[in-house]
Amino acid sequence: MPVVHRPSAWNLPNLLTVSRILLVPVFGWLLLHHGGDETAYRLGAFVVFAVAMVTDSLDGDLARRRNSVTDFGKVSDPIADKALTGMALVGLSLIGEVAWWVTGIILAREVAVTVMRFVVIRHGVMPAGRGGKVKTLLQTAALGMLAFPLSVLPGASTWSWIAHAVLIAALVVTVVTGIDYATKAHTLRRTSPRALAKRAARAARRGS
Repeated sequence: MPVVHRPSAWNLPNLLTVSRILLVPVFGWLLLHHGGDETAYRLGAFVVFAVAMVTDSLDGDLARRRNSVTDFGKVSDPIADKALTGMALVGLSLIGEVAWWVTGIILAREVAVTVMRFVVIRHGVMPAGRGGKVKTLLQTAALGMLAFPLSVLPGASTWSWIAHAVLIAALVVTVVTGIDYATKAHTLRRTSPRALAKRAARAARRGS
């Protein structure tokens, strides 16, 4: 029997993912320090957020390039992403930069999609689509801009308007892709080989 080589979980991509998780409380502390009113801490929060986003783009690319994709990475990478996004949304709502209803809708969608992934995993894996990548890009851009102390920039009100416009665009894409994911998950549950086999077995029992 050929020996199947499984990459070790102790690798650079997973280390980057773990570092992103560890940066979440650091980002939260800097963002919320003194109610988000101190420019230096807001700048620090922005830098930490930017570094975390860089690790997000690096870990997956490195894992695929080095053939070191692991089960640990598959589980921990989305956890790290959702933890950082969730901390950014809640933190920005706490300091009054993002309306709570926006945070509630986005977080509810993320939780719902995560639950659906577990529900349909027996029927197959649904890869991230182009819409999901656009959603992530828009969310990252909006949250990064809002974490930055825009008041120090010339034309601060214009930058704030742009940041919130990007956030609304991210919200729309988040909702649309969530509905699309739910539709595809429902279709997968009905048309997967597992579902078809179960229906065929039930039909055979009824016919016997």
